[in-house]
Amino acid sequence: MSKPAIDKDLKRVRQLHEATRDSSRAMAAPGIALVFLLAALVWATFVVSSGPLSYLVVIATVIAAYMALNIGANDVANNMGPAVGSKALTMTGALAIAAICEAAGALLAGGDVVSTISRDIIVPGAHIDGTAFVMVMMAALLSSALWVNLATIIGAPVSTTHAVVGGVVGGGIAAAGFSAIVWPTIGKIAASWVISPLMGGLLAAVLLTIVNFTILREKEKVAAARIWVPVLVGVMIGIFAMYMSTKGLSRLWKPQGHIVLLIGLLAGGIGWMGAQPWVRSRTQGMENSNKQVGTLFRLPLIFATALLSFAHGANDVANAVGPLAAIVSAVQQGGEIGGSVALPIWVLAIGALGLALGLALFGPRLIRTVGEKITKLNEIRGYCVALSAAATVLVASALGLPVSSTHIAVGAVFGVGFLREGFSNQNIRNKAVSPEGVFLRTDHLNKTAEEAVANYQKRQRRYLVRRQHVLSIGAAWIITVPASAVLSGVIFWAMVLLFGL
Repeated sequence: MSKPAIDKDLKRVRQLHEATRDSSRAMAAPGIALVFLLAALVWATFVVSSGPLSYLVVIATVIAAYMALNIGANDVANNMGPAVGSKALTMTGALAIAAICEAAGALLAGGDVVSTISRDIIVPGAHIDGTAFVMVMMAALLSSALWVNLATIIGAPVSTTHAVVGGVVGGGIAAAGFSAIVWPTIGKIAASWVISPLMGGLLAAVLLTIVNFTILREKEKVAAARIWVPVLVGVMIGIFAMYMSTKGLSRLWKPQGHIVLLIGLLAGGIGWMGAQPWVRSRTQGMENSNKQVGTLFRLPLIFATALLSFAHGANDVANAVGPLAAIVSAVQQGGEIGGSVALPIWVLAIGALGLALGLALFGPRLIRTVGEKITKLNEIRGYCVALSAAATVLVASALGLPVSSTHIAVGAVFGVGFLREGFSNQNIRNKAVSPEGVFLRTDHLNKTAEEAVANYQKRQRRYLVRRQHVLSIGAAWIITVPASAVLSGVIFWAMVLLFGL
C-alpha cells in the first residue's frame, strides 16, 4: 500500500476517534447534569423543614439547580469568550479559572440582590397569596431556565437577568393581572436593551483607539509600550478595585462613594508602579511588532477575566437562587410577601455549584460564539472588551442606569470589531454599485464602472464583523423578556391545574 493511502487511512481512523470522543462527551454532559439535579432533590428533602408547602420548595430547588446550570452554560461565556478567542487562555484553562472564580464569588459575596425579585417587580400588597406567590416564583424559574437553555442551544448569549424578570412578570400577570407588576422597573430594563450594548461597545472602541494611537501606530512600538502598558494596567487595576468594592463584594462591604474612589486611585497607583519593572523585563530584546507587543496584554487579560468571573458569580447567582430564596422565605413566613428575603447558605451553595458545573459541561459553545464567531480577537482587543465591561457596569451603577452585563460584554465585542472594520476601510473609496454588482454612478471617486465594482468588492472583503450575529443576538435580546413572560404565564396556569390553588 502506498504511503498516501496509509496516510488517508490513518486520517480516517483519527477522525473516527475524535467523533467517538465528541459523542461520548455529548452523552456524558446531560448525564452529569441529571446527577446534579437528583443530588439537589435529595439535599432539599433533608434541609427543607416539613410543612404544607414543603413539597413545592423541594421542586423549586430542583428548578433553581437547573437554572444555575443554564446560567453557567450561557452567561459565563461573556467573560470567558474574549480570553479564549484571543488565545490568551485555552478552553480548559478558561473553564478551570471561571469555575473556581464563579463559585467563589457566589459563595463569598453572592446574593445581595435577591430581595429585588419579590420587592421591586411584584407590587407589595398585590392580591397574591402565599401559595400563588410560590407558584409565580417557580414559573419564573422554570420559564427563564427553559428560555436560556434554548438560547444556549442556538448559540445566542442572552441576559439571564432579563429572562428571570420576564418570568416574574409573566407569572405575576397570570396570578393577579397587570396591576401586580411595578411597570417603571420593567421600563428601566427595556431601556437597558439599548443602553448596555451601546455603552459597552463605545467604551471598548475608545480603549482600542487609545491603544492604537499610543502604541500600535508608533514607529518604536516597544518603547511606547514601556510607557503606556503600565498606565493601562494601573487603570485596569484601579477600575477593578472599584468594581469589586461596589459590585463584587457588595454583600460583605458597602463603602461610600469617596472611599470607592480612593480605593481606585490607590490600587491604580500600586498597579502602575508594579507593572513598570514587569514590562521592562518582558520587553528586553522584544521584536518591534504589534504581535509581540500584544503579548504584554495577555496576563492583564487573564487577570481581568478572573475578576470578572468572581464579580459575575457574586451578582448573577441571584438569577438562579433569588426566586428560590423568595419561595423559602414566603413559606417560612406563612405566605407573607414583599419584605426582605433571607438567603440560606444551602440555597447559595446550589447556585454556586450549578454555575460552575453548567460552565464546565455546556459553556464551550457560547464561549466560542462570543470569542471567535462574532469577530477576530487578539490579546489587545480582548483586554479592551474585559476592561470596558467592568468600567461600564461601574459607571452605570454610579449613575443609576439599568444595564445588563451580558449585553455590555457582547456589545464590547461588536464595538472593537466595528472599529477594526472602520480602520481597515478608511482608505477605500465609496462603493457605487448595488449588491448585485450593477454600476450605479460615477463621480470623482469612481471614474469608471470597473473601478466602482473593484472598490465594492474590496470593501466586501473587509467586513470584519459577521452581520448575521448582529441580527440574531439582537433579536434574542429583544424577545427574552416577552418570551420568558409568556412561557411563565403558561407554566403558572399549568401548575394551578396540577397542584390546585
